[in-house]
Amino acid sequence: MSDQVHEANLLIVDDLPENLLALGALLEAPDLNLYKAESAEQALELLLRHEFALAILDVQMPGMNGFQLAELMRSTERTKQIPIVFVSAAGREMNYAFKGYETGAVDFLQKPLDPFAVRSKVAVFVDLYRSRKRLALQLEALERGRREQEVLLAELRSTQVELEQAVRLRDDFMSIVSHEVKTPLNTLILEIQLRKLQLARNNLGAFDVDGLNTMVERDERQIRSLIRLVDDMLDVSRIRTGKLSIQVAPVDLARLVPGVARNFAPQMKLHGCELTIESPESLEGIWDEFRIEQVLANLLTNAMRYGAGKPVHLRAGPAEGGVLIDVEDQGMGISPANLQRIFYQFERGEGSEGTAGLGLGLYIADQIVRAHGGRIEVRSEEGKGTRFSVWLPLETGGRGDAQVMPS
Repeated sequence: MSDQVHEANLLIVDDLPENLLALGALLEAPDLNLYKAESAEQALELLLRHEFALAILDVQMPGMNGFQLAELMRSTERTKQIPIVFVSAAGREMNYAFKGYETGAVDFLQKPLDPFAVRSKVAVFVDLYRSRKRLALQLEALERGRREQEVLLAELRSTQVELEQAVRLRDDFMSIVSHEVKTPLNTLILEIQLRKLQLARNNLGAFDVDGLNTMVERDERQIRSLIRLVDDMLDVSRIRTGKLSIQVAPVDLARLVPGVARNFAPQMKLHGCELTIESPESLEGIWDEFRIEQVLANLLTNAMRYGAGKPVHLRAGPAEGGVLIDVEDQGMGISPANLQRIFYQFERGEGSEGTAGLGLGLYIADQIVRAHGGRIEVRSEEGKGTRFSVWLPLETGGRGDAQVMPS
């Protein structure tokens, strides 16, 4: 154990200096610190400053006597557990021993003192004190160990939950990927098998100009779908490692927004959604044009999937310190609980079972917007639609390359 267990403090109180000197010489030991007081008042001052294994009090002192000092010690929380031994030169007829035990003393010594008896009694109480201190330290160490074990157990449980979530996420991801990849591949395989069948039957009429155009458009849609899935997975990997770069340059959103809308018009029509746009004649800033187009595409894709075949409105305009882009649909909306997690990886909205996608579009869009120093906000009401608002500063970190750091 530490030195604080081996050492012990002993308080000696006597109004006669020669008695203090004699008793101190009798009890002097290497691991025993002796504190001497010539009055009860001095003793109280020492009791407030130090912890004692034993107090040896002279009964007859001027002013406050030993019994009164003992009563004060017993009434104070800090000192009430200190063993007290009374010393007196008065005759036994004074019945001091009985009064001493009444005040809580553990022993009463009669002067002249027997050196062997005094040393033995003091040794017993000092050993008891050291045993209590040792036990207290052991209990403290056990309690500290228990708390550390509880913290470790909590950390292990948290790690286990995280690992289980990671495994579920991996399994869900693999399930979604396999489904999303197989869907366009199966369509392509069926198209190829159908053409092989037509060729085997020498039915070249199935390959007229209109038929070929239709086939090529279908093939192109499926291939683009596969490319989009692969690009999304690559972007997530780059975001996690901080390697998704943005290359900023002057961009006119008033030109970019209508271009994206034109590209999405056929898909919107296929889903029964009317796409309208609202944009000023000029809306210039310093951004990564390709990445901002990617953000718009992801938001429009989301609106198309969950817009329930109702109109989708794309709006861009100036805002305080930057520009604001709104994509608003009138579809199924998002529940308050889901609003908190729609920007997480692999999160797909309720009712998405029949829709394509890995649940990465909003996550990637959010990360790209953050990389530009902007933000995405969403407002939604179940059954009444959703509006995503993208705010971008007019300039993103000057011109050149920047890295998208993982959030």
